[in-house]
Amino acid sequence: MPQLQQATVRNSLLKALSPADFALLRPHLEPMTTQLREGLIDANQPIQELYFPEVGFASVVTACTEGQIEVGLIGREGLVGAAPVLLGSDRTPQQSFIQMSGEVLRISALELRAAVRKSSKLQDVLLRYVHTLMVQISMTVYAHAALNLEGRLARWLLMCHDRIDGDELVLTHEFLSMMLGVQRAGVTLALQNLEGAGRIKGRRKRVQILDRSKLEQLVGGSYGVAEAEYARLIGGA
Repeated sequence: MPQLQQATVRNSLLKALSPADFALLRPHLEPMTTQLREGLIDANQPIQELYFPEVGFASVVTACTEGQIEVGLIGREGLVGAAPVLLGSDRTPQQSFIQMSGEVLRISALELRAAVRKSSKLQDVLLRYVHTLMVQISMTVYAHAALNLEGRLARWLLMCHDRIDGDELVLTHEFLSMMLGVQRAGVTLALQNLEGAGRIKGRRKRVQILDRSKLEQLVGGSYGVAEAEYARLIGGA
């Protein structure tokens, strides 16, 4: 198998590393295809592996008996499993699974910890990413408290759109209702309202983003803060 090259990876976090720090990780990065709803991190179980998404993205969800609600979204800008492992824990009460299938680069938690011990610069970049993820989660809390369903859905669609090529998302109303913590009928109505206003176009199991600016009108300050932090701390690294 050809050796992985930093210039050809699609994960922005890996691209932001110095060549020396990428070289610490490269021998341990294993390409892996992913499927919809495939589990990556199990709640309250030892984390054995972490994942740099290349194509597609993963959801971080609460794992409560009452049901699941998404609190974080990780795509090609990030690393699934980063927060608990880099902050000194071997597990988390949250669950992470694939929301849009694609490809990831897998690395063992043991090898990632070993690389971080060898390079404080690598640790700094990865911890800056953890900070941006924490900001994203705080904005999700704000959105659930301050926005109506259409606003929360618009924010979620914008965040998903950031993490794909093109304008079309593959999803179901059932999946959306779980992610947003609402009834399926509410999601259906919200999608219809967004479509009626020319913001999206809905088809069976697909949503096409038509006008981002119209979606952004609905989200207030809940979208853009975490993205700006990422650009400030990592995007230009």
